[in-house]
Amino acid sequence: MDLGLKGKRALVTGASAGLGKATAMALADEGAIVTINSRDRDRLELAANEIDRHAGQKPTLAVGDLSVPGDVNKIIEIAGHVDILVSNTGGPPPGDFLDHSPEEWDRAGELLLHSAINLTRAVIESMKEQHWGRLIYSTSVAVLQPIDNLILSNAFRAGLTGFCKTISNTYAKYGITANTVCPGYTATERLQNLAGKIAEDTGKTSEAVLQGFGDAAPAGRVGKPEELAALIVFLASDKAAYITGTSIPVDGGLNKSLI
Repeated sequence: MDLGLKGKRALVTGASAGLGKATAMALADEGAIVTINSRDRDRLELAANEIDRHAGQKPTLAVGDLSVPGDVNKIIEIAGHVDILVSNTGGPPPGDFLDHSPEEWDRAGELLLHSAINLTRAVIESMKEQHWGRLIYSTSVAVLQPIDNLILSNAFRAGLTGFCKTISNTYAKYGITANTVCPGYTATERLQNLAGKIAEDTGKTSEAVLQGFGDAAPAGRVGKPEELAALIVFLASDKAAYITGTSIPVDGGLNKSLI
């Protein structure tokens, strides 16, 4: 199936590892011209080399911290024109309400919500002018069913979902779609770190915690980054031109709601 992505310019943030790297690789596989972002230049370079070996195209590197508003402008300047924005970030620290200081709340808001708003502001006008664009925001199944001990993620990813839905209503007439993808428990460094924290708190082993994550889903396992990436690539394509304003879980059936 030709997804019509050859020559489209994509920016993928948080792409030095995990879901972001898998997404950038999948877009490069389809012939998109990809720019990848991360705070860590060394890890970003390693990811770029891996994508080059796999897809035969080395992405452009845009080093910058999404939680710093000025860095967003630098990232967009390096990327140039963006047809496809994949806004993806790491998660904030786990914990309950009183575990986090006001400063931690502010940092989480900048990382999870304001960075996506600033990125969208930077690309939306050119998308309007060409009457084509794809805005894809990676959130979490926590927006469908809040996850215990992840209050920062629950709060700000839900806010991003509301932002995306509103944007989708406003800009659909310009040929711009806006959707969120909601990964469940997926085999990333973030999940390993979360398992380690839970293991410390409960006395279980990290391996037992990870097994529990997999057992919680009807599929009986955690997800693979490339499974989320496949959905993102489809949403970025011409084939998905009539899909907008949605929040799509990729969670092995973990979320039990009807819609």
